Amino acid sequence: MNLASLVLPLLLAGTAAWGLGRRVDVYAALTRGAEEGLSVLLRIVPALVGLLTAVSMFRASGAMEWLSSLCAPALALLGIPPETAPLLLVRPVSGSGALAVASDLMASHGPDSYIGRVAAVMLGSTETTFYTIAVYFGAAGIHRTRHTVPAALTADLAGFAAAALAVRLFFGGP
Repeated sequence: MNLASLVLPLLLAGTAAWGLGRRVDVYAALTRGAEEGLSVLLRIVPALVGLLTAVSMFRASGAMEWLSSLCAPALALLGIPPETAPLLLVRPVSGSGALAVASDLMASHGPDSYIGRVAAVMLGSTETTFYTIAVYFGAAGIHRTRHTVPAALTADLAGFAAAALAVRLFFGGP
């Protein structure tokens, strides 16, 4: 048994011991925290269900392929491989969907190809914007996202362009 496997049990035991030392009812605090967590979950689940349903419908309808082909010329001008257009469209909405798209790109082009490397860097340098807004804003009770969405999508676009540039600088481009 190594030290890494003991970190979590020691952390939990240490927290319980600290709480008992301060005369805190640790079990009551744990159940109160679980209750608060469930109430947050109830507030954010409807937004998540809607978001995941929309992503599935977007991919199944063929709209993603159509929009990808429409974006390809603009992406080429920005130095972003047009083949990564589906990833750019899905990443702000769904992390698991983006991972599936990136896996498809790597399977068809190779993980060490320019496109595979750009896809990998894009996954690491951008955020699932709408998912994050739905979860964190929903948990905080924030309903107005007027300025958040454009700013976050602009940051995502900058991340996508920076990913393509970084791969081109460090590994060479097509």
